[in-house]
Amino acid sequence: MSGPKIAVLPWGDLIEDFLDGIGVSVEEFASKMTGGWLFGYVEALRLKGIAASIFCFSDRVERTVHMVHHATGAEVVLLPTPAAYKRLRRHMKDPYGWNVEAMFGPTTGLSRRGWRLAHHVAPYLATSVMALSREIRRAGCRAILCQEYESPRFDAASAVGGLLRIPVFATFQGGSWHRSGLERRLRPLTLRRCAGLIIGSSFEAARVQKCYGIPSEKIASIFNPLDLSLWRPDSRQDARRALGIPDTTRVAIWHGRIDIREKGLDILLEAWRVVCSRRTEQDIVLMLVGTGPDADQLDEEIRRTAVPRVRWLREYVLDRARIRQYLSAADVYVFPSRREGLPVAPLEAMACGLGVVAASAPGVADILNEGEQSGGLVVPIGDATSLARHLGHVLDDESWGRTLGVRARRRVERAFSLDAIGAQLHELFRRGDRPPRSRFA
Repeated sequence: MSGPKIAVLPWGDLIEDFLDGIGVSVEEFASKMTGGWLFGYVEALRLKGIAASIFCFSDRVERTVHMVHHATGAEVVLLPTPAAYKRLRRHMKDPYGWNVEAMFGPTTGLSRRGWRLAHHVAPYLATSVMALSREIRRAGCRAILCQEYESPRFDAASAVGGLLRIPVFATFQGGSWHRSGLERRLRPLTLRRCAGLIIGSSFEAARVQKCYGIPSEKIASIFNPLDLSLWRPDSRQDARRALGIPDTTRVAIWHGRIDIREKGLDILLEAWRVVCSRRTEQDIVLMLVGTGPDADQLDEEIRRTAVPRVRWLREYVLDRARIRQYLSAADVYVFPSRREGLPVAPLEAMACGLGVVAASAPGVADILNEGEQSGGLVVPIGDATSLARHLGHVLDDESWGRTLGVRARRRVERAFSLDAIGAQLHELFRRGDRPPRSRFA
């Protein structure tokens, strides 16, 4: 593509910190993985003549590796883990631990002050500013887009942008906390230097303005995009026949990464027990699709508490047509998350014609901005009783569920298409690319 190019930096000290938790290899990431905010952005930008190169640090490569993402044609660049970070990483119990004990566990070999220093600097050592700068310059990128501004990677991206004299942007996808004490000192500076922030959640936008004094004109309310040619309702009857689900069964569904606390799956199981206890004669099923770091714990909880009528496909499904089939076979989508940025999973369900019952995690109110008219019902976070009541209502009233589904599809068509989001992203990058390097005009 002869037009401008953006460098995209996904979350994580190492890309494997995300991929390993869902059982996806780096090769599968480049050859099979699609969807989500990342590849949604790549597709939306491509429609507007902007190419993307995706830069990740990896512990599986010894030298920089260049790959091509099969579905979008985007360049994927894997940079080797910096040596200093690799040495510290060997001592880590949890690289994202909140304190010394959480990150390193029982510590020996250094003084208490030494381990505290290691806790603060480790996340910054994960990014080689010089290596990343060389690769971004080689790729000819004219701007940087970083996932999460509340991350050390964003501060490093700010340094790269300064070296290359290109603007730095960031997108909020759920991260709003600090791991390192250095962040509290650096973040106000790097946020003030950035060219723009993409924040789809009005709650988060207000927090950023209050905490950092960021002017409203620097914040763009842009949602995560969805390819509506791929995310569409399939025949319910055909989908059910393929999955062995009777036509008379009422199905609630959830899909995504198994992280019990963040995704509220403990609340979902509690609510589902209530739903089942009040409908002992009804044929209802809760379908779960996905895996993740807490998959074993979730399995143990389901068995321990004998949660009834749960059907779980325990794998991270890369094939969008297959996910679409599961969604098309369901009657209602349930989304109990405690923490999100602007979630993509409920958008996929809405595009497939499902009404949504969702907890009021950040971003949900922005997706379902008109509540039932937007195709969803919103309940308080962590409220299993309310979740059960509203979920049961949709399962009991088939006509009402279909009405919500029609409204949900209409909502994503109007606000989340690739074309609409691509135009908004293009305008943001054009405005944020300050003279004399105005390359997005």
